[in-house]
Amino acid sequence: MAEEVYQVTGMTCGHCAQHVTSEVQKLPGVTGVDVDVEQGRVTVRSEAALRAADVRAAVEEAGYELVSS
Repeated sequence: MAEEVYQVTGMTCGHCAQHVTSEVQKLPGVTGVDVDVEQGRVTVRSEAALRAADVRAAVEEAGYELVSS
């Protein structure tokens, strides 16, 4: 089990959180996603460590930008 916290810019509301959650959950092995819009943080739990590039692509697909992991 792995857990990573990512900083994401551009999220301002619950709708934003839903978009990010929906896209990140599509990644293979993801078991949970928690989004803190106020802090701009996305916590991803997965069966094994995910590639940062995959998480970045999912966040960008949702329309936001991954700042760091």
